[in-house]
Amino acid sequence: MNIDMKRFVFSVVCFFSIGLFVAFSQAPSRKNSTEDYIDLYRDLAVKEMKRVGIPASITMAQGILESGNGNSQLARRSNNHFGIKCHSDWKGKKVYHHDDSQNECFRKYKTVYESYIDHSKFLVDKQRYASLFDLKITDYKGWAKGLKKAGYATDPKYAHRLIKIIEDYHLHDLDSKKAGKRSAKTPVIKGTKSSGKKNDDFVINPYNTHQVELNNRVKYVKVQEDDTFEGISEEFGMRPWEIYHYNDLPQTADISKYRNLYIAGKKGKAHARHEFHKVKKGETLHYISQKYGIKLKKLCRFNGLEANDKVKEGERLNLRRKKK
Repeated sequence: MNIDMKRFVFSVVCFFSIGLFVAFSQAPSRKNSTEDYIDLYRDLAVKEMKRVGIPASITMAQGILESGNGNSQLARRSNNHFGIKCHSDWKGKKVYHHDDSQNECFRKYKTVYESYIDHSKFLVDKQRYASLFDLKITDYKGWAKGLKKAGYATDPKYAHRLIKIIEDYHLHDLDSKKAGKRSAKTPVIKGTKSSGKKNDDFVINPYNTHQVELNNRVKYVKVQEDDTFEGISEEFGMRPWEIYHYNDLPQTADISKYRNLYIAGKKGKAHARHEFHKVKKGETLHYISQKYGIKLKKLCRFNGLEANDKVKEGERLNLRRKKK
């Protein structure tokens, strides 16, 4: 083959190579459908429901709506699936997008998993959403309307849109005690990972054995025979030390001595209906703090006591403020 022919062949190969590269680089990536999104993140929404008490249907519907099934620029580039803006208390990475105003600050996450976790934290920590946790876990309509009323979104039809998504895709099935089971119309799960990223791996057991209940707006479970602290921690996706911390217990505690255990942090004061407590025979400060869902150190501070102090029968303890 002479030099001119070699140059001709080389030019043709280069031409087709460049053409193929351009064609593939410009080809649009496949977008998620709503069913795809549910398949990808359904288990994570259920896990968060059992961990913090937000209905899985609401988490799913918000993710679908806010991220456009995970296809929005904010979701793809920043893993932000709930449209949460920076706010003054955000210390993480930031990204700027046009929304209600130009170049608004939004939170940026390393993984989709982090976005779901932060969504839970956002609702739990903000006082304006506190009343939602008094609703039944199956009251998705109340949650949807409450989110709109509390100012989660400016769209006047926000609650209606969430409810429609939930009912169209039967997401309310996820909020029942049989959350691990599917109706004929509930999309089938393809996997148990929230994305292909390594840090997004998670494993949950949808057939949890404990029913989550509320006391003073704090989630707790009833201790069952053969329960262990480690088992409950694993069931609700908690770190091993958290259950001891939430219940003001040492890691040497005997679980059989307790009827109920909190799976979230207790409050700084009792419910408004309970200003005082009259001590009964055999009661301890720890028992009283568990009874009212109030942190032990706060109960002690209100009454000028130490955690190990004994209280007398008939003694009156403040549950919401310091004694004068």
